[in-house]
Amino acid sequence: MGSVDSHAHVLRRDAPLAPDRHSVPKRDCTVEEYLSVLDAHGISHGVLTAPSFYGTDNSLLLDALDRAAGRLRGTVIVAPDIEREALAAMSERGAVGVRLNWFRRSSLPDVASTDYQRLFASLRDLGWHVEIYVEGPLLADLLPKIRESGVHVVVDHFGSPDPARGVACAGFSEVLNAVRAGDTWVKLSAPYRQGGADVQRYVDALLDAGGPQQLVWASDWPFVSHEDEVTYRDCVDWLVEWVPDETTRHAILADTPVELFGFETTKNTEEAFP
Repeated sequence: MGSVDSHAHVLRRDAPLAPDRHSVPKRDCTVEEYLSVLDAHGISHGVLTAPSFYGTDNSLLLDALDRAAGRLRGTVIVAPDIEREALAAMSERGAVGVRLNWFRRSSLPDVASTDYQRLFASLRDLGWHVEIYVEGPLLADLLPKIRESGVHVVVDHFGSPDPARGVACAGFSEVLNAVRAGDTWVKLSAPYRQGGADVQRYVDALLDAGGPQQLVWASDWPFVSHEDEVTYRDCVDWLVEWVPDETTRHAILADTPVELFGFETTKNTEEAFP
């Protein structure tokens, strides 16, 4: 088992878009192109994340998982009242989590509601996780309520702390508490979405709180809304800068995501990351 890219998207411009979207796909990005990008950078596996602009239509993502020959896992966006049988069917195709993409929302759903608590219980029983993307300060209240259900949590993009507060952001403090507790993981990804903040201090704080066993790396390919500013090689190089120790980096790139996302391991494999 080589390295795992823990956050990427497949996109199609002619797919139906959700009415409350805050971004749109600028080009088609197929699973074949993504796999070729992984190959070009020596990365063996990846996790496809459902973008918010397709709403609860996961057909494009699930089709990509079907065509990836086991190299990919996925997180889907669903209505909170979805039946467990529907989740189990997606699990058979490689889905391993549900994404709550609540970024740029005027109000947030009530995660203490009956529907959400039922959803979290189903995810816990299936061995899935909840992936959350929201403005960092909102995590101070939201994250403890989700964790109370006993489901594992994966936090997108460093936890998106308020750049004016940095590591002192109340939401980021709650992320650190959750990482220390061992039931929450954080993606080191998309530094260009952090309001110009130096993300090295976030990396250092997260490593201090939970070590590499609570962290995963991701490219955020194809860098929606930043397509002309970022390359995949940038994402590779950034991680080397953030985590210069090779042993620690290997845990973040391979050991932790392989276990977290349920990839099958084989004997006599080597780290493929350059």
